[in-house]
Amino acid sequence: MTDTDTHRLRLPVAGLTPMTTLDYPDHLSCVIFLQGCPLRCGYCHNPQMLEPRKATPEEWAKIEAFLERRQGLLEAVVFSGGEPTLHAGLPAAAERARTLGFKVGLHTAGVYPRRLQALLPWLDWVGLDVKGADADFDRIVGRPGMAAAHERSLALLLESGIPFECRTTVHWRDFDLASLQRLALDLAERGVARYAIQLARTGQCLDPSYATPPPRRPDGEALESLLTTLRPTFERLELRD
Repeated sequence: MTDTDTHRLRLPVAGLTPMTTLDYPDHLSCVIFLQGCPLRCGYCHNPQMLEPRKATPEEWAKIEAFLERRQGLLEAVVFSGGEPTLHAGLPAAAERARTLGFKVGLHTAGVYPRRLQALLPWLDWVGLDVKGADADFDRIVGRPGMAAAHERSLALLLESGIPFECRTTVHWRDFDLASLQRLALDLAERGVARYAIQLARTGQCLDPSYATPPPRRPDGEALESLLTTLRPTFERLELRD
């Protein structure tokens, strides 16, 4: 990619975490957050990233200059959001990150399977958000038709051979222990080997009602008991609080 191509590449950058060990398992990475998301999850703690906007050429140019300075220091670049697959320029950015010597990770809800498929040649790892069971998915994300799209993305990842994890953000307004267990077992049955349960943050939520503690929140002992039951089912199971 030439300098001219770099300045033509446009991605609306909402933020940058310059160094983390949390967002790409076992790798020192940076995270590039892209603006815009079609979903409206009630527990969303980044509502400022939801509305899409046009990008300027300077946004990616600044990111690329940062990456050039971090060559040999960071192992990976993770694209997150928002929903990063919203953006047509993402494959070119992923290719550029690879060219600079970085592994490329992606955080996605899998709601644009054709765009995910186009990205697969440039990806080394994916974190796939599983919002809920098929019957609950569209309700949780506030948009119809998303469950079917997500199913196609999960199938693509299972077929691709690319390392990936599924992760579910759990707000107890959307889940109880039984529904969480059913979802986990269903994913394991489909062939998911790595699964993370992430407890929703309630400090800042898109829907203010999600900032109020739900009336039937399970205690820590009950949740740990469920994790003990589920651990033999997965190669890797994590609780992220």
